[in-house]
Amino acid sequence: MSGGDEAGRLVRPFALTGGRTRPSRADFTLITTVTTVDPPPERAARPQPEHARILRLCARPVAVAELAARLDLPVSVVVIMLCDLLEAGLITARPPRPVTATGDLDLDLLQKVRDGLGRI
Repeated sequence: MSGGDEAGRLVRPFALTGGRTRPSRADFTLITTVTTVDPPPERAARPQPEHARILRLCARPVAVAELAARLDLPVSVVVIMLCDLLEAGLITARPPRPVTATGDLDLDLLQKVRDGLGRI
């Protein structure tokens, strides 16, 4: 690998985020589900190519971790770009459903999952 390749990989995420190193929101986890808003808001500006790619990938609900893997980018960079899209009203973000201590679990579903995994 040449020195130029290494520099290109370091500069690219920096350029994608406009030099930002922290997201503007703390809403996103690895398993937050992201989906594009359909139809997009009328006032929305034309997205940058990288943001447009994210919007295409989010046509169906996708987890932040999967999105980062598909984009081959660090999660931190993807989260910063997702914050941009969320603030522009172009995506929705759904946090994972919390598991409560009161036992608000579907035990039948968990049993089916366990049985299915056992058959693999």
